This record gives sequence, C-alpha cells and structure tokens, in this order.
Amino acid sequence: MPWEKNFDVDATLTKAMQAFWAHGYEATSMQDLVTATGINRASIYATYGDKRALFLSALKKYDVDVRRRMFEQLGASAPPAEAIATVFDRFIDQTDVPHGNWGCFIVNTALELAAHDSEIADLVNAAQDDIGAFFLAMIRKGQRDGIFAADGDAERLAHQALASMLGMLVMIRSRPDPAALRPIRDGVLKSLI
Repeated sequence: MPWEKNFDVDATLTKAMQAFWAHGYEATSMQDLVTATGINRASIYATYGDKRALFLSALKKYDVDVRRRMFEQLGASAPPAEAIATVFDRFIDQTDVPHGNWGCFIVNTALELAAHDSEIADLVNAAQDDIGAFFLAMIRKGQRDGIFAADGDAERLAHQALASMLGMLVMIRSRPDPAALRPIRDGVLKSLI
C-alpha cells in the first residue's frame, strides 16, 4: 500500500523556504527544518529528497512565488517611478519585522553558495537578469512617458539600479537600518530624472 502524506506539500515547502531564507543553507540543520515544517525527518526525505534538494525546491519556489510575482505585478500595474521605488521599499520595509527574512533569498543564496555551486549560480544569474530586465523596461517606459530623462542610457541606468538594489540587499543583512537604506533608493530615482 503506498504511503500517504498527512501534510500539505506546498505549505510545508513554504515553511522550509522561510527557514532557509532566514538562516541560509549551512546554518539551517535538518532538525531546524523538522521544527519549521512540523513534519518528521523521514517525511522530509521521502517527499523532497535530501537537504540540498529541499533547498533547491525552496529557492525555486521563492523565485516563482515571491520574486517573480512581485516584479510582474509591479511591472503591470504601477507607473515606472513608483514600480522602481516599491521594489526598494518592499525590502526596506522588511527591516521593521524583528528577526524577519531580511533581504532577498536569491541574493542571500548568491552570497552563500553561488560561487561554489554552478546549478545555484545559474538560478541566481537568471533571476538577476530578470530583475535587470524589469528595471530596463521601467526606465524605457518612463523615458517614453516623459517621467525620466530621455537622453539617459537606459541599459546603463538599469544596470546601476540592479547593482544598487543588490548592494542594498547585502546591507540589509548586516545593517537593517531604513535610514541607511532609503538614500540608496533615492539615489537610483534621482539618477533617472
């Protein structure tokens, strides 16, 4: 008789994602995952595979459910300057949550693992390319609409916005101080006008 799962596989993956996002791959033990998910170690292995496989599933879930969804919604509904500011603000606002998942799970993973794991590096690079494409699309739209300076090099500005966002996300992990982070957002917006 096949084994039946007594838990929601997707909801459990979300709990694992939160644990990895908050603590990183190395610092999250299997016992931490058992505690975070509320399921036993055997069920984790049987459902998701080993710790690395679970981590990759959690990272991909974050990329689709959190990162990609946020950028798609902002790109489709917000004016360009507001969309760009909101990207920065969503991460800055996380710093108000004590012991929250500060920063971006993708960026945190880039810092911890991408240099040593080509599969993770490929996922991180694809996400960063996608974010850069978002900034480029918003800048070009803003230039067409007369919101941003039309003579600015949109590709260079998008690259600077991406680099500023990535730098800010690194700072969030060590210095989650909105007063130190907001000027980064403001500098990006100022460079566009």
